[in-house]
Order: sequence, then C-alpha cells, then structure tokens
Amino acid sequence: MKASPDDLPKALGALINRNSSRLTPADTRLLDVLIQDPIRAAMENGTAVSSRAGVHPASAVRLARRLGFAGYPEFRGFIQASLIEGGGDFESPAARMAARLVRAEDGGLLASVLDSEIAALQQVRNSVSDADIRAFSSSLRDCRRIHVFGRGHSAALSALIALRLNRSGYPAVDLGSQMHQLPEALGSVSKDDVVWLLAFRKASPILHEVGAIAAARGARVLALTDLRAARIDPPPHHQISVSRGAPGESQSLVVPMTIANAVILNLAAIDDGRSIRALEAFKTFRAGSGLSKTLL
Repeated sequence: MKASPDDLPKALGALINRNSSRLTPADTRLLDVLIQDPIRAAMENGTAVSSRAGVHPASAVRLARRLGFAGYPEFRGFIQASLIEGGGDFESPAARMAARLVRAEDGGLLASVLDSEIAALQQVRNSVSDADIRAFSSSLRDCRRIHVFGRGHSAALSALIALRLNRSGYPAVDLGSQMHQLPEALGSVSKDDVVWLLAFRKASPILHEVGAIAAARGARVLALTDLRAARIDPPPHHQISVSRGAPGESQSLVVPMTIANAVILNLAAIDDGRSIRALEAFKTFRAGSGLSKTLL
C-alpha cells in the first residue's frame, strides 16, 4: 500500500533507513547513484538513473514503489522537494542552485528569479519598520567613524555601504577589504564609533569576534542579517533580520541592499543637509579633478 505524503519522512536518508530491510541489490545500486549525485538525480528520469546504476530500466520504478511512491516521477518529486526545502541531504551551494533550477522548469528562469525577488521584497514590508531604519540612521549620524564588516556574499554590500557613506560625508571603513590589517583597523575603534556587521546564511566566527571587540571598546554595534545568521553574540545594539527568500528560491541580495539604501536615505533626511552638501561637494570635486577619464 502506498504511503500517504504525511507518512513520508522529508530526508532521503530517513526514507532509506525506514525501508532498508526491503531493499534489493538493484535498489542498493540505484541508491548509491542517487546519493552520490542527488542534484543530478533530481533532474533525470528513472530510465537514465537505472542506466547509470547498470540495472534494468524498470528497476527505478520498482525502487520508488518499494519506498512508498506511486512511481518514479513521484519519487523524483520527493527528491526535488528535498532540494527545495534545503534540509539535511542537500544542504550545499550546489543543491541550492539545483533547487532554483527545479523551481524554474515550468515558468522560465528569469521569471522565477524575478518572482522570488519580488516575494522577498514584499516580506520586508511586514518585517522591517521605519523605526528600525531610524535606529540605524540615528546611530550613524551621531558617530565619529563607521566600520562596515561583511564576509562572503555580504562583502560586496559592505564595500558599497562604505562607499556611499563616504560620499555622503560620513567617514567609513570597509573592514572586509582590510583583512590583512584588521587588528590595526579594530585597534582604532572607540566608543564614538559604529561597527556595522553584515551576515548572510551564517555569521562567521570572525564576525562574532569583530562584534565582541567593538562592544568591548564601547562602540555601537549594528547588524543587518538574514534569518539564518540572525544570532550574533554579543547581541548588537540594533539588528535588522530579514528573509532573503524561501528555501529553494533565489537568496536575494536586493533585500539587504534595499534596507541599506533606506538607512542611508533616512540618514540624509535627519542630518540637516550634511549628506546633500557632501554629495554636491563630491560631484564638484570629481568634475574638476581631472580623474574622471581614468578612475571614476
């Protein structure tokens, strides 16, 4: 009798363990192929998987039924769902990429990415308030220097934030670009400074260390993270944590960039014209510096 969806465990490993006593040598060969490359398995039909395992073309169908599915397409759907949910067996960058490809099969790749970004941005409306934005911008307005730190994908946003703050007249340092001189950079942090941390997917050990050093030196610590990297120790003075997309969807960089842009825009709204004057001064300098054709 076919198991109902509610009876099926979500992890492929648990599913195999539950049915291990019923598996044949052909089943074992098939499962070896699936486990070695689950991403490819999520894309192939039963005949292709059987061929790679060197068993009869119908073996994949028999395995699927032994595991409780109506046929191989339903079993493949289970593997795809495991990829999309991002748990256990398939938690890897390659699996996440494959999950997005699986989602895009019906509606087209670009449309799938756009839908994912739009959905993630819509969630920001419900999870981030103007008060959250103002807490960040007020901290930046009143500080001596801003130290921005992000690693991995967040490093690109760290560099952009530091660039925009400097152009707006706020001395800012991208710590991620100074890893070879990080002790020297952190040694200059004072109680009058802000350290702005960025973390996506996982807060790295060094990010916790930078936050701890900043807190010990009396600096105000801000953190912009996604939900998976939300836990930072010691806790920041202000933190905005948002979803960058559901498992299996494009993990948006637009969402944190939008929040950072909102903070910098709000900063211009509350700093009595400081940002506007600095931007005008920078524009004038750039136009007359003679550097435009080579550097800017």
